[in-house]
Amino acid sequence: MRNFVVTGAASGIGHALVIALLEQGHRVCACDINAAGLDALKRHADAHQLRLATLDVRDAQAWQSLLDSVVHDWGILDVLCNVAGVLKENWVHEATPAEVDFHLDINVKGTVFGVQAAVKHMMPNHAGHIINIASLAGLSPVPGLSLYSASKFAVRGYSLSAALELAPHGIAVTTICPDAVQTPMLDIQLGKPQTELTFSGPRALRADEVVAAILKALDTQCVEIALPAWRGATAKLASMAPNWSAKALGLFKRAGRRRQQKIQAGWSSTKK
Repeated sequence: MRNFVVTGAASGIGHALVIALLEQGHRVCACDINAAGLDALKRHADAHQLRLATLDVRDAQAWQSLLDSVVHDWGILDVLCNVAGVLKENWVHEATPAEVDFHLDINVKGTVFGVQAAVKHMMPNHAGHIINIASLAGLSPVPGLSLYSASKFAVRGYSLSAALELAPHGIAVTTICPDAVQTPMLDIQLGKPQTELTFSGPRALRADEVVAAILKALDTQCVEIALPAWRGATAKLASMAPNWSAKALGLFKRAGRRRQQKIQAGWSSTKK
């Protein structure tokens, strides 16, 4: 049994991850700014195994207070899973200052503050594992989602640097870079021209597929996982050759547009 803290636990990947960890017998502190959404987790475990915490990941002091309390009650923090994230589609010329803050404060600062708070407790034990959720949008630029893409590039860069820095202290850091996942975040993107590239793959991932990758990372302690691997390789190639990827952009956008139309007509996003 290990002790976990999971953010973004009220819905999507975070919610599915908490349930999977509880089923494996671990203790989990499930966190989200949406307290009402966390309540649905109560039926999966008792108060001894599951702790619910309202957390604004933008608040560094709140992070520190929460993890101090978890360690005080449970004795040790084994794993932090930074899952919380946000997305708002925006053309570059239309993005507002509030939207800039929205992406960078939650996606980037929220991850950084969580890592810093966790490391304080992991370093004395010379052990621990941090899982940060980035995105394929952190491997290759996504027009129409420029702020989201920038924030996930930052999460990935910070996480890879932290992995190298913390390894000598016995702390593993894994970055998970999934393609589009069928969660509420995907639902809000449907039918919008800014998000055509989100739907350019043959299908969306299910939340349980991302959870499986996280559970695998806990065993292997690998530095990075892209889901699916071939889409990750394609994204990295596009990022390495931006002149080529610019020429291929129209092809991917057309594929995404067709995919959006099929989903709007009733086709499941997770089916090819």
